[in-house]
Amino acid sequence: MVKNHKTSTIYSLLLFVPEIKQLIKEKKFFELKEVLNNIHPIDLAEGFHNFDKEEQLIIFRLLNFNRAIAVFEDLDPKEQSWVIENLEQNPLEKLVEDMPADEKVKLVRHLPERIKKKLLNSINKEDFNFIQQTLNYKEGTAGIIMNTYFISLYPSMTAKQAINYIHSLSRFRKYSSLHAFYVVDEKRKLLGGVTLRKLVAAPSDIKVSDIMSSVNFIKVNVNTSQEDVARLFAKYDLVIAPVVDENDILVGVITVDDVIDIINQLNTKQIYEVGKIGGKEEIRYQEATPWYLFKRRVGWLTLLLIFDFLTGTVLKTFEHAISSVVALTFFIPMLLDTGGNAGAQTATILIRSFSTGDVSFKDIFRVIKLEIISALMMALCVGILAFFRGLSLGVGFDVSLVVGITMVCLIILAISTGIFLPVISKRMGLDPAVLTGPVITSVIDVFGLIIYFKIAQIILPQLNNVLK
Repeated sequence: MVKNHKTSTIYSLLLFVPEIKQLIKEKKFFELKEVLNNIHPIDLAEGFHNFDKEEQLIIFRLLNFNRAIAVFEDLDPKEQSWVIENLEQNPLEKLVEDMPADEKVKLVRHLPERIKKKLLNSINKEDFNFIQQTLNYKEGTAGIIMNTYFISLYPSMTAKQAINYIHSLSRFRKYSSLHAFYVVDEKRKLLGGVTLRKLVAAPSDIKVSDIMSSVNFIKVNVNTSQEDVARLFAKYDLVIAPVVDENDILVGVITVDDVIDIINQLNTKQIYEVGKIGGKEEIRYQEATPWYLFKRRVGWLTLLLIFDFLTGTVLKTFEHAISSVVALTFFIPMLLDTGGNAGAQTATILIRSFSTGDVSFKDIFRVIKLEIISALMMALCVGILAFFRGLSLGVGFDVSLVVGITMVCLIILAISTGIFLPVISKRMGLDPAVLTGPVITSVIDVFGLIIYFKIAQIILPQLNNVLK
């Protein structure tokens, strides 16, 4: 049974690695071909790094045409470059010939210049012109991921003519989707769309113009950001969407498999930003080196350390207060951690809402009102708990009161910071997830300690002279 889940790599490839290596060593290529046929192409691509370069070429040459294409499409750009560079010209032409046009563009974008020329020399003129045109689109836009291999219909066609037309074209080319088709006029201006199901179910003599639907809500401009494309697909549960230029001319289509790739990239990027890891490329331990991990992580780690210097400075300033009322130190971790958690909660929800389009700047005052009211409720709740925690440790009523009031103030400060930092970052055109985390932590650490000791100065008489 073929598995298609990622975890199937463990069962269907790693299990065969020693056997594959042994068969290559013994040059038993017929048996090796049989083994390779039992491994899903995706699993084979994900485990390609388990073999040395010579073994990879042997494996590739033993795959049949369709499986070789499927494996090649799922290799990472470095592995694709190496395969292209080392395959002889004729197999190379066959390899890329049936790849979808958008996949060819992705491949070309990641290739070194020398290998790029070799690939472009091996493709037909139609693909060459499309790739050259698509490379002019701005990185991160719909034009980069769209596919120009699609079937368009005309409003004057009958349902029967449209079905025959689709059948005749799909016999000679692998199209990205045969689920839905878009209707254009003689100048290729987008008029509407119709599904294959509707065409089949309609009377054979009815015109396409009579059964087509409006696509105004789902059409995508070629310069639309890929993030907005992903939101559109999620909002309307799309499988395919038309791409138009500034004149509403149909220039391509985007399918859900392309959008899934974008969503995965965005999720990886956001997760790494929350964890303060540089770059948006996914880290894979099977391929990573110590130097690679060092480069990806040391920058933010150093920056966060510099932010933490401020906390030490504040503690140094109030060292006499700490020595006078040692019990105050018992609650510093609890106060700062709780404040940081409250700010992170608010920032996470707001950043996610910005990302999904649930919140825009016109909604911001409503969001602020909701968060401030909830902040007051949460501040009162955790403040009371902090007060009783102080009493339970036997530090006295006065110190417990300082802890409770400080907790109330910190929660309000943290949630306010968690609101305004993402909003300011978004307004400045920055990614809110990049700056919000470390800045919230620094604000809570520095101003939280200042608030703590200032409240202590007001309530605890023994600190009046110490802190003056």
